[in-house]
This record gives sequence, C-alpha cells and structure tokens, in this order.
Amino acid sequence: MTAIDRSPASLSPLTAQQGINPHAAQPTSLAALAKSLWRNRQLIVQMTKREVVGRYKGSVMGLAWSFFNPVFMLTVYTFVFSVIFKSRWGVGGEESKTQFAVVLFVGMIVHGLFAEVLNRAPSLILSNINYVKKVVFPLETLPIIAMGAALFHSFVSLGVLLAAFALFNGYLHWTVILAPLVLLPIVILTLGFAWMLASLGVFLRDVGQTIGITTTVMMFLSPVFYPVTALPEGFRPWIMVNPLTFIIEQAREVLIWGHPPDWVGLGIYSLVATLVAWAGYAWFQKTRKGFADVL
Repeated sequence: MTAIDRSPASLSPLTAQQGINPHAAQPTSLAALAKSLWRNRQLIVQMTKREVVGRYKGSVMGLAWSFFNPVFMLTVYTFVFSVIFKSRWGVGGEESKTQFAVVLFVGMIVHGLFAEVLNRAPSLILSNINYVKKVVFPLETLPIIAMGAALFHSFVSLGVLLAAFALFNGYLHWTVILAPLVLLPIVILTLGFAWMLASLGVFLRDVGQTIGITTTVMMFLSPVFYPVTALPEGFRPWIMVNPLTFIIEQAREVLIWGHPPDWVGLGIYSLVATLVAWAGYAWFQKTRKGFADVL
C-alpha cells in the first residue's frame, strides 16, 4: 500500500464515535457497516484518490499509465493470439482474428479486479500500524479503499476494451450498460474475502505469501483463456465452483455477445456474496481488538 499521510489534518473526516480504545468491541451488523461507510464516505473517497495517484507518483507520465498499461496488454494479447497462435474462441459462425484477444481481455479484467484486492488484503493492516495504535481510524474502510483503487483501474481497462471492440467491429452492444451490475456481485464477494484476509494477515503472516499463488491458480482454473465448453463434461461442475467463472461468463455475455445476463444466477450469486461479505466483515470486527496486541 502506498504511503499515506498520517497527520491529524489528514484524518479530519473521522469522528469520535470510533472510540480510542483499540481493544473495544466493534459492531458487526450490516447496518453498522452501512453507517460506517456513510459516516466515512469523504475519507474513503479522499484516500482512494490518494491511493490511485500515489501509485504513479514520481513517474513522468503519471496517471496516464493507468490508460497505457491496459492498451499495451490488449495489443500484446491481440498480436500473440490472433497472429502467432491464430486462436479462435469456437463460438461458431464467422469470428474475427481479434475476437479471441478481446474475449480473453474480459476475463483478465474480472480476474485482475479480484486478484489485486486479495493480493493486497493480508498487508493492509500490517502496512498501516499507526492506524491501529496511535490514531482514531475506521480500520474496516481499508479494504474498501483498496477496492476503490482496483475498481478505478478495472474501469479504465473496461474503457480500453470497449474502444477496441468498437474499433474492431464498428459497433457496441447496448448490453454494455449492464456491465456494472454484472461486476457488482464479485465486488461484494471480494470485499468479504478481503476483510477476512486483512485480519488473518495480522495473525498469520504466511497468508500474505500464499494468497498470490492462490489467485494465480484461480486464474487458470477459471475460463479466462478458454471457454467452459472446452472442458470435458465431468470437469465443468468443478470449474463453476470458482467464484470467478460465473462473473467472467456473464461479463462476456453483456460485453462481447450482446446478450442480457442470467438475472436469476446473478441474484443467487449476489445473495451468497452478501452473506460472505457480512461474514468477512463480522470476522474482521470481532478480531480487530487483538490487532494492537499482535502488532
């Protein structure tokens, strides 16, 4: 996590309602979470902006890198898969040479959002020890700030994808406006995992070493580089257990194929994601009183 100004002035949006005692019991309900988000909304926005800008601080091109990075990656994917490998997604009908790269890029965007937050989650508390011991700070907002920065980069990549799709095909499907609704469930789910990992990272330092391996394995065990239909029937139920699979498939439906999403599936996924997020938040709140002792 980038260095953050810890001066009293930078924490002005905080309120005394958070309490000073780091060992005090914290509320775990969804209502308490909603109140915390609303109460600290200005702080979250301020620190998310600082997180995004701080990533490119000192570079000549600055924030422009957030645009050129996905452009470069999409160019590489297009060249490698359409020119060298001559890959096709196998959807039937006439398929352009660049189709595989664009379809693959959708999977990379979804996985990138998921992996960026989870890879950083175990170190969120460890890299902000002063927030635990010396200042009044809503620690539960740290995963949300990390998610905000990841969402910024994901939506920049999404803009690059849509521009490339329009350039290659000459049109955009109207269903692209549904993309935020498709991504919302995995944002909620990822936050739940992030709260859990942020807490576990304080007590079990090995978590930070293993999560990167886990997210990489999940990328290859989700339909990022291949369609689900390419797998034998017996393996398909197992890949559907991967939380990335359903969202990647639905994102392609609205962005690439121009179909509306599976609303029933999204509803069920959202319900499960909300329960996971609540469990993660409750775990974080229950265990945070031990952070000061460990750190």
